[in-house]
Amino acid sequence: MVRGAALTRTAALIMALVAVLAGTVRFASVDLFGWYVAAWALFAAAAWSLRGVPARQATALVLAGGIAVVATGLLAPPRTSTDSYRYAWDGRVQAAGVSPYDHTPADPALAALRDPWLFPTGDACREPGHAPLPTGGCTRLNRPTAHTIYPPVAEAYFLLVHALSPPGARHKPLQVGGALLSICVTIALLRRRPGHAAYWAWCPAVPLEAVNNAHADVLGVLLTVLAFLVVRRRRALGGALLGSGIAVKLLPAVTLPGALSGVLSRDRPSRDRLSRDQWFRDTLTVVAPAAAVAALAYLPYVLASHASVFGYLTGYVREEGYDDASARDRYALVRLVVPDGWALPVVAALLLVVTLLVLRHGDPDRPWRGALLVTGAAFLLLTPGYSWYALLLVALVALDGRWEWLGIPLAGAAKYLTAGSAIGGATGTIAYGLAALAVIGGYAWRTGVGSPRLLDRTAER
Repeated sequence: MVRGAALTRTAALIMALVAVLAGTVRFASVDLFGWYVAAWALFAAAAWSLRGVPARQATALVLAGGIAVVATGLLAPPRTSTDSYRYAWDGRVQAAGVSPYDHTPADPALAALRDPWLFPTGDACREPGHAPLPTGGCTRLNRPTAHTIYPPVAEAYFLLVHALSPPGARHKPLQVGGALLSICVTIALLRRRPGHAAYWAWCPAVPLEAVNNAHADVLGVLLTVLAFLVVRRRRALGGALLGSGIAVKLLPAVTLPGALSGVLSRDRPSRDRLSRDQWFRDTLTVVAPAAAVAALAYLPYVLASHASVFGYLTGYVREEGYDDASARDRYALVRLVVPDGWALPVVAALLLVVTLLVLRHGDPDRPWRGALLVTGAAFLLLTPGYSWYALLLVALVALDGRWEWLGIPLAGAAKYLTAGSAIGGATGTIAYGLAALAVIGGYAWRTGVGSPRLLDRTAER
């Protein structure tokens, strides 16, 4: 009876979540962040309620609910990002036999590829979200005078979506691609624990960022999840999958220490030189395939391109303030306690400490735990302003089950969705601060305040 009530309650909460997400994507305009917070509250309640549902029923509920949640992202054009328009453009450029790295969208050499959807004219250029072109007119693409920044596997994905899309399909194929990839992530996560998979399947960030905004990050997330599911027993394959994820978006590179969890552990045998050198072989078995796959993915574009295949990467780093702490409120939490000029070296030092902690004390049987620690620490130290970056962290939470890290994706959304509004300003810093407190509180609850083991290998609450 109790379990039946839990199933009914959880299903009702999922239906409410789907309704709120549909309203967020389809109708919310003025108070988008308020709708989003409401969706997160329902998500938290549904995930908590799922704890009382039997495993077999939970698996079906997570998958069915995840499909319904993902579908809400298909109800409207992209709401909060224009990145998918660049994806569509890059796919079109490649289909015409041109390297996406050689020309900017504003380059007159590609004028024949323009259409009224991506390059409107007249009164349409007065609409918000349209960037002016140097030669007149406008475009839906952001940074039209900058070369593309996306790595080669992402570019191959854009080309594939373009090739499979019917004429005039516009943004919808990329959204459908994001939905299918999101569901694939859910299916992969269900190989672990259904209750944990719900942290991805029902998370409001997934329909908004992976589906509605169609961010290619979700492809990198899928490859990273697959990498961590196999790396324990097939290290080379795990490394290769991780390398392919890095070649979608560079962010999955931060999970590499997790794949090497415990490689420097004192518990490893050291009776002879062969065993003492095992750490090097174990490291190379993961790192070499990852580097090889990433390099091989770049090779065709290097050969086909006249311009740099890294595109706008260095300009993006400067634009986002990673080289100037005060430029875009970067390193916000660190700057609360150290001068701006010290922020970058302090962040680098702290990330090095966390990485060494994972390499020394991480659990090789749960490599995602070390990856979650390094990735979560990077988010708290860097305080990025783009909420879709945290899709990777959501998937790592779903692998490990440590829900306290989910405050970080919500903090990123708070920073992004309130930027330029009346409640903006310090909102992002406060949200990231609260997320950090949630992580500390979750650690204390799981291991006991006096426990010295940050990477506890037994706690599974």
